[in-house]
Amino acid sequence: MAKGLFVVGTGTDVGKTYVTALLIKALRAVGKQAAYYKAAMSGNLRDGGRPIPGDAVYVRDVSGIEQPLQDMCPYVYERAYSPHLAARIEGNPVELTRAVDGFTALTAQYDYITVEGSGGIVCPLRCDEQEIYLTDVIRALRLPTVLVADAGLGAINAVVLTAAYMRSQNLPVKGVIYNRFVPGDPICEDNIYMCEKLTGLKTLARIETGCHSFPFDPSHLYYSGILELNQQ
Repeated sequence: MAKGLFVVGTGTDVGKTYVTALLIKALRAVGKQAAYYKAAMSGNLRDGGRPIPGDAVYVRDVSGIEQPLQDMCPYVYERAYSPHLAARIEGNPVELTRAVDGFTALTAQYDYITVEGSGGIVCPLRCDEQEIYLTDVIRALRLPTVLVADAGLGAINAVVLTAAYMRSQNLPVKGVIYNRFVPGDPICEDNIYMCEKLTGLKTLARIETGCHSFPFDPSHLYYSGILELNQQ
């Protein structure tokens, strides 16, 4: 059975896609069949009549996977808006069953699947006659999560609030990956110390700017089977 992991950012542009690409690259380096998945992706360029999933292209190029782009993301929007707003303007609103089916199809083909979230944890994917949020996707896929945070100024607030919200939603968090970490920088060093103190979440990795590889084999972070989401 395939193993999965959900990568959640503490906000937009903290490096979720970059870290996800490094995770998949590291899995491939130890011989694992690894795949990428993202339920909804906004802010993409068009090639002809359809938008191209830019995050998926980036992950594919960095990690070296040969997974078809059409298998990576079922909902791709051109406008760089929250998915619910992009879909309201462009059409093709997110259906949770389709998002889950796309992930399930990958489980029969790959050993490890890394799922990237959209935006931060409170990201609406659809808000019309239906309401679908990123938390609904995590819960439906029954995957453990890791947080990705920018190690610089603002990390304490972002990590503590994200962790608290996820716990209120009974979503298990394995720990935090700090991106753009500068060794010896007093802000980065203290941010990590304070985040650990205030959340109890362990630091999984410190990723320096320009890093080309994940610092360890991440296989143990992934989970196989049905996860009980009411257990922390």
